[in-house]
Amino acid sequence: MTPPGLASHLGERLLDWFDRDGRHDLPWQVDPTPYRVWVSEIMLQQTQVSTVIPFYGRFMARFPSLRSLADGPLDEVLHLWSGLGYYARARNLHRAAQAVVAEHGDSFPEDVAALQALPGIGRSTAGAILALSCGQRHAILDGNVRRVLARCFGVEGWPGERAVESRLWTIAEDCTPHQRVGAYTQAIMDLGATVCTRSRPACERCPLREGCVAHASGRQSELPSPRPRRTRRLRHTIMLMLQAPEGAVWLETRPQRGLWGGLHGLPEFDSMEGVKAWLSAAGVAAVEAPEQLAILRHAFTHFDLDILPVRLRLEAVPDRVADSEGLWYNTRQPARVGLAAPVTELLRRLEAQDIP
Repeated sequence: MTPPGLASHLGERLLDWFDRDGRHDLPWQVDPTPYRVWVSEIMLQQTQVSTVIPFYGRFMARFPSLRSLADGPLDEVLHLWSGLGYYARARNLHRAAQAVVAEHGDSFPEDVAALQALPGIGRSTAGAILALSCGQRHAILDGNVRRVLARCFGVEGWPGERAVESRLWTIAEDCTPHQRVGAYTQAIMDLGATVCTRSRPACERCPLREGCVAHASGRQSELPSPRPRRTRRLRHTIMLMLQAPEGAVWLETRPQRGLWGGLHGLPEFDSMEGVKAWLSAAGVAAVEAPEQLAILRHAFTHFDLDILPVRLRLEAVPDRVADSEGLWYNTRQPARVGLAAPVTELLRRLEAQDIP
């Protein structure tokens, strides 16, 4: 059980603060149906609200209902997700929509176990969807909530460890009120996002500062404990920018699993020998020799990727390329397909003639 004290008043203090200072005009707070809240919660995983808002608007304009998402092409889902990153979220969203329609028709499940059975929905996300859209009492434990609770209750250790996570879930359950659950859920997420931030928290504005262990002991920068350091790796790849005579660039359809799964991308190779072998097998006739361009570095969560773009302008489109799985992408009339951020950047440079 959570020690008495702050826990018994946390919900009341948070709700008072939320009524005065919380966020009440987020797009998913307008007509907060389970479907609309679900889409927002998936987009908000690992992504800030300010980044999500324009993506959410475009996505909901195209897929305003569960049925429209289930029936929509994955390419268009990924196209509208391009730039948000963590593309497995988009693939899982599409798969989950199809699974719900197949099993429940147009009715989004309002049972926590049924939600957790869907791709991409864990315990915290399921709880947030039902609390925010239906007022059901479920605790949540996203990154912002972990930080608030770890600081308030002085929970030691990295929240990714099972014992620490279990302790935080117990506290989250004990602190979740029985009334105004949706408002409380939004309030504790808002507090973590806008006041109890990772660095330089605004303790002077925090409704929970009285009784907060981290504030009392000056340990805001230490709690929650950071993830144990791992050596950041640097990887290398070569991306072939194969350009047709009229200027279109060849993009392959990537496998559904793995890095940038399901998106369209430039053919990738480990070495220039691999590039030459691929060109030879494809029967490519080029205007000039392959040209190595400036390296583009792309940062992922746990590693950096150095991309060496290699540009090759063709005399004609080879049949063995045109017949394979992919498309010729015209940057002036772009197809509605999903592109990874570095591919978008390389294509932008190409069109803007930043690449000579």
